[in-house]
Amino acid sequence: MSSDQARLEPASAGMNSAGQLPPALRSMWRLCKLGYTHEPRMVILVVLLTLIAGVPDALFALWLQALGNAVTAGARRTVFIVLALIAVSATLTWLLDVLNARLTRRFRDRVTVALETHVATLQASVSGLEHQERSDYLNRLDVLRSQTFVLDHMYASVLNTIGWVVRLAITLTLLASIHPLLLLLAVFAVPTVVTSVRRPAAERRIEEQCAPHGRRAEHFFRLATGPDAGKEVRVTGILQQLAPRRQAEWRRWFRPISSARWRTAVSLTGAWAIFGVAYVARSSSSPPACAHRSDPCC
Repeated sequence: MSSDQARLEPASAGMNSAGQLPPALRSMWRLCKLGYTHEPRMVILVVLLTLIAGVPDALFALWLQALGNAVTAGARRTVFIVLALIAVSATLTWLLDVLNARLTRRFRDRVTVALETHVATLQASVSGLEHQERSDYLNRLDVLRSQTFVLDHMYASVLNTIGWVVRLAITLTLLASIHPLLLLLAVFAVPTVVTSVRRPAAERRIEEQCAPHGRRAEHFFRLATGPDAGKEVRVTGILQQLAPRRQAEWRRWFRPISSARWRTAVSLTGAWAIFGVAYVARSSSSPPACAHRSDPCC
């Protein structure tokens, strides 16, 4: 073994251990802090509005239960009161959703500009050219350049998750008020959470592995359609070779990604099927409601 190889091996070994991307939760937290740094007021407003918007939407189940009880009991006045509450909840849900959508869109537009500036600054501030010559760095940079706009979608996803957590808490409270065993339905929803956490990481690894083929396909496309190399392509007559090579590289890039997305779809379908079967089984095993208190089943 030469001295040059001996010097390079420890560096490469350390790079494999230290060059791993941070976990998803840490990355999301870092991105949230970055958004709060640029737009602190809008972050607070969007989060508060998301929390408030989830309340009237989740109360529909409570109003429907009260409406059914009022109709069964023949309480006409209570029926009109509950209908008014349903109308108020529907109006508030629509109004809060519109306000939340507009505010979130404005927040995402502003943060997108800040994120693209931040990413460009990070790439320009790296000293040396090693990150432009190593394939593992190029794969990550390619994914980052082509999907920078996806970073702002993370904020919408986090806000939607916060809203659904509020709805879930209210729904579980209503289910527990009916019967405590209905809380077991939350256990059968765990596969959907696990799948939603693990599959994006698997898709990201596939995208990084297939990034070289995506770069080649993009290079062949620009070479065949761009004005810079148009004269050379026409003079040398290699256009008939560029199109098949571009198509072949695109297929090598798209097939693994498509396969990973199909596996994600199948996993999510199976997870939701488990929850659906549990829900149907629990609903079918519930005792029938009694029409009269004098019935023996009561």
